[in-house]
Amino acid sequence: MKDKTIDYVLRTTWLAVNKMYNEEAAKFGTTMATGFALLSIDPENGTPSTSLGPKMGMEATSLSRTLKAMEEKGLIERKPNPDDGRGVLIHLTDFGKEKRAYSKERVIIFNEAIKSKIPLEKLEHFYEVAEVINNMISNKKIYNQKEHILK
Repeated sequence: MKDKTIDYVLRTTWLAVNKMYNEEAAKFGTTMATGFALLSIDPENGTPSTSLGPKMGMEATSLSRTLKAMEEKGLIERKPNPDDGRGVLIHLTDFGKEKRAYSKERVIIFNEAIKSKIPLEKLEHFYEVAEVINNMISNKKIYNQKEHILK
């Protein structure tokens, strides 16, 4: 493990998780992105379409494709936002709520399986490390652009 970089471990682990969720989702003719979107939409009040992309860390074009596919499958419906006439709220249909519950169950199973194998203290360290990495990236503390200009 000593020869592996932090980004390598993060990337390969995420790719494995992504593959696992996509394989599970494929059993039901869907994708991990759809499951993630289902979990990101407020099941009671809906969610503004403009807040879904940042919430999910997804580019607008990918999100648009995902939402279009979800609408075609009857998982969501778009309704005008009563608080903002220019906006649209994404609401789950009854079918979408059913599939959201299934997606949530899959995430809980994954989390419980990991928690059963890793002591709480180690998991807390993992969360702390992930938070530091995210904060450093968000606050642009990794690369100082002035120092790394190619000459």
